[in-house]
Amino acid sequence: MSTTERTRTSARRESVLGDQPGAFATARFTRITPMKARRVVDLVRGLPVGEAHATLSFAPQAAAATVLKVLESAVANAETTEGLDADDLVVSVAMVDEGPTMKRWRPRAQGRATRINKRTSRITLAVQPADVVAAKKKNGKGA
Repeated sequence: MSTTERTRTSARRESVLGDQPGAFATARFTRITPMKARRVVDLVRGLPVGEAHATLSFAPQAAAATVLKVLESAVANAETTEGLDADDLVVSVAMVDEGPTMKRWRPRAQGRATRINKRTSRITLAVQPADVVAAKKKNGKGA
């Protein structure tokens, strides 16, 4: 289904891709801090999907495995729902937002307690055809 045939779009798709062709995937409530996940996501932003896959496969960070799963999901979404070719895709949008924080308490000296924040992340990757991303750069509209 192409974007011209699409009758209804979700607000989330509208905010990530607009009316451009492409697909996205999101991992929510991921138990990794947003700062650590952003380090990994910054490695693949703007890369072709093949290079991004290779980079994430060999990245030593723990978040790389989760980001790789999200990338593979976005590529699968592009192939099945949009009918796009996986070899022509580029990671156009890559962002990490903060999810809910779990608050835990740790006992300390003299009867005190300190709070431990266990942060979660929401990782979103969008893939688009290379010619669309090049046209956006040429027109000065981001990425």
